[in-house]
Amino acid sequence: MAHTFEIYRDKADEYRVRFKYNSEIMFSTEGYSSKASAQNAIDSIKSNGPSAEVVDNS
Repeated sequence: MAHTFEIYRDKADEYRVRFKYNSEIMFSTEGYSSKASAQNAIDSIKSNGPSAEVVDNS
């Protein structure tokens, strides 16, 4: 599978989410205190991402 969400624990013992495309990290989230909160972030990205506006500040 080319696109994946990965939940992991960082050095501060917080849960974070990485989005990978072909094993390359495209972005990661802030730290969350619970795994459920990290999963909620994934669900929010999946739900709201397709209709998100693109802002070009270049």
